[in-house]
Amino acid sequence: MSNPPSGDRLQRRLGVFDAVVIGLGSMIGAGIFAALPPASRSAGSGLLLGLGVAAVVAYCNATSSARLAARYPASGGTYVYGRERLGEFWGYLAGWGFVVGKTASCAAMALTVGSYLWPAHPHAIAVAAVLLLTAVNYAGVRKSAWLTRVIVAIVLTGLTAVVVACLTSTTSDPARLDLTSDATPTGVLEAAGLLFFAFAGYARIATLGEEVRDPARTIPRAIPMALGITLAVYAAVAIAVLTILGSTALGTATAPLADAVDKAGHPALAPAVRTTAAVAALGSLLALILGVSRTTLAMARDRHLPHTLAAVHPRHKVPHRAELAIGAVVAILAATLDVRGAIGFSSFGVLAYYAIANASAWTLTTAEGRPPRIVPVIGLLGCLALALALPFSSVTSGAAVLAAGAFLYALRRRAR
Repeated sequence: MSNPPSGDRLQRRLGVFDAVVIGLGSMIGAGIFAALPPASRSAGSGLLLGLGVAAVVAYCNATSSARLAARYPASGGTYVYGRERLGEFWGYLAGWGFVVGKTASCAAMALTVGSYLWPAHPHAIAVAAVLLLTAVNYAGVRKSAWLTRVIVAIVLTGLTAVVVACLTSTTSDPARLDLTSDATPTGVLEAAGLLFFAFAGYARIATLGEEVRDPARTIPRAIPMALGITLAVYAAVAIAVLTILGSTALGTATAPLADAVDKAGHPALAPAVRTTAAVAALGSLLALILGVSRTTLAMARDRHLPHTLAAVHPRHKVPHRAELAIGAVVAILAATLDVRGAIGFSSFGVLAYYAIANASAWTLTTAEGRPPRIVPVIGLLGCLALALALPFSSVTSGAAVLAAGAFLYALRRRAR
């Protein structure tokens, strides 16, 4: 394990409230605006069951991650846990999948912002968003936490307006929530795999472990709090939208929340909902850049990535070279490619990442704060089941990314 000099360590500035807000900013983002239609196409009227399955797996992952983060309060998240508990290769594989997959997710979130704010020129807005948020992160983690508070407040206000508008509408029909013959176990699992992606942001709290005050107390409190709030919000939004659109119309919607408030008799709210979606995507992008740069820092310290990326800014106490490198790569991707439809492997990579986290938590002893044995078991099996239940293209592309990482690891070991 690398032990950076004190000057190369990040500064512990985040308390429980800041950690919860960063988790909310990571989870209550663009996912709720984009994940419902494909999940509804897969599960039909079993959408809420899929949401429940995803929440159970997410809870197990969150519990395992929280215990590990309290034991290893360093930047890198599961990269560190896998390395310390299972061996160097498993930590590397988790870090590789996270950095590659989430870099593509950053570009996708940036393009989502662009498509909402200026549909005619999404790439230009995407690049501007990346540059702006990279500058915010460079200025220090407290600046990022402050901006995340503003974003979370705006998004929660917008989602509350959607729920109230739908549930108080005369067109709302609770019968649309009933399970019918179109819900199948396979469809529910596939929907859970797609919806799980929207829950995965709680890892950002663990990834920032080196910047959290009193991590043994703060992280185990912040992760379940952020997850619980997110689940309540997602369930309320899904129920509200389903009572208006039903599973069939929801499955074909391109802007489901805007369509729902329009059909509920509040068309004036639709532009505000679209603006909220853009702000939510900004929040996701901000948290993603934070998480990817910290994992890059941890891997660079161990020389799995260029060691120059391990530098910490002497004044701002952030991994400034890693942040600039990630920002540059994401800006190039956002300017030249349309990756919104090509990141299916990201869900696969996230599930593989948490599978390694649960396997790591299984090895903890009681004295080290091990969770009940059933928690990492359900988490591990749930991650594997949801990963394999994803669309075939997502499974193959995700497996290809992990295989490429393993190949590069083997080359590096042989050269060393």
